[in-house]
This record gives sequence, structure tokens and C-alpha cells, in this order.
Amino acid sequence: MAEYRLGEIEMRFADIIWNHEPLPSGELVKLCIQELEWKKSTTYTILRRVCERGLFQNNGGIVRSLVSKEEFLAGQSEKFVEDTFAGSLPGFLAAFTRRRKLSDREAAQLLAIIESNRRESS
Repeated sequence: MAEYRLGEIEMRFADIIWNHEPLPSGELVKLCIQELEWKKSTTYTILRRVCERGLFQNNGGIVRSLVSKEEFLAGQSEKFVEDTFAGSLPGFLAAFTRRRKLSDREAAQLLAIIESNRRESS
């Protein structure tokens, strides 16, 4: 997957699209006026920017995502673990749980994720 980056305000903009897609670009402008207090020109400038990055498309005045929010967040998470913990998921979890202990439910959920994603040994 390509590497995508969004600043805080671009992330809020992307959330509007993800939460309402597909949507006419005029409707996106109205939502951005309401939620971000942007002018029409600002909305179209940011839309053009995120479309150029390959995250969204504005085809025939209809705005859609090319990358789902889940895919985007998965990529961001992978990059964070890679950059901060040299790609070590155990290192990340050790650091995370150093100051915040897991509930029994969280531990069970993590174990279930591990089991469902475990590679079989050859």
C-alpha cells in the first residue's frame, strides 16, 4: 500500500467524506461550511490535494474514497510501529502496557486477533 499522510485538519476533512460517501461535491462544500467553517474555495483546494494523493476521487462531481478509512488507519499504524519500534509489534505492546494495563476483555480480544492471524509453521 502506498504511504498516505494527512494533517489534523485534512483528517477531519477525510472523515467527512468517509462518513457521507459517495456524495456530490456541492454537498461536501455544505458539510465543510457547517463542520469546519470553510469557504467553498478552501474545500475544493483540500479536495484537490487529497485526490492528488490518491486517497479520494472527484469524478463527475461525485466524491468517493479510493482508500477506506480502515485501510488508511492500518497503514498509519504499521508506519508508526515501523518508525517508532523498528517494526516490533511486541515492542509496541510492551511500551503500551507499561503505563496502561489491559483488561481481561482486551487481553482476550488481543489473543483472538493473534490466533486468527498466526502464520502456520512449515
